[in-house]
Amino acid sequence: MAKANKTVFTEDSVTDFIEQVSDAQQRSDSYELVQLMEQCSGKAPRMWGSSIIGFGEYHYKYDSGHEGDAPVIGFSPRKAAISVYVYCDTIRQQELLNALGKFKMGKACIYVKKLEHIDQEVLKEMIADTLQFIDQKYGIK
Repeated sequence: MAKANKTVFTEDSVTDFIEQVSDAQQRSDSYELVQLMEQCSGKAPRMWGSSIIGFGEYHYKYDSGHEGDAPVIGFSPRKAAISVYVYCDTIRQQELLNALGKFKMGKACIYVKKLEHIDQEVLKEMIADTLQFIDQKYGIK
C-alpha cells in the first residue's frame, strides 16, 4: 500500500499562518516572499500541509511509482531559517546559486535566515527557471 503524502493542499489561511510566526523578521520576510512569488508565478498563495506556503501545482510520478501533487514553488518560515523551495538542480540554477548571497543548501531547498541576505533578482531568476523546468517535465496545473 502506498504511503499517503503528508504535504497536501489545505484550505487554511495563508495570512493566519504567517501571523502565527513568532519572529517579526520572518513574518515580514514571509509577506515579502508571498508578494514576490505570487508576482513571479501568477498563482495565489495556498497552504500545503501545516507549514508550507505554495504557489501553483503540478502532479509528479516517480519511476518508483510514487506520485502526488505538490506546489511548484513555495517557502516555509521555520524556527532556524526560511526554507525556500525554488531549487530544481539545473545547470542554470547552479550558476545562479553562486550569485544568490548568504544561504545554506538542503536536499531540495534553500535555507535563508533573512531575505535581505540574498539577491532578490537572482531569486526571481531561480523561480523563473523552476517554473519552466517543472512545466516542461510535469506540466503546471
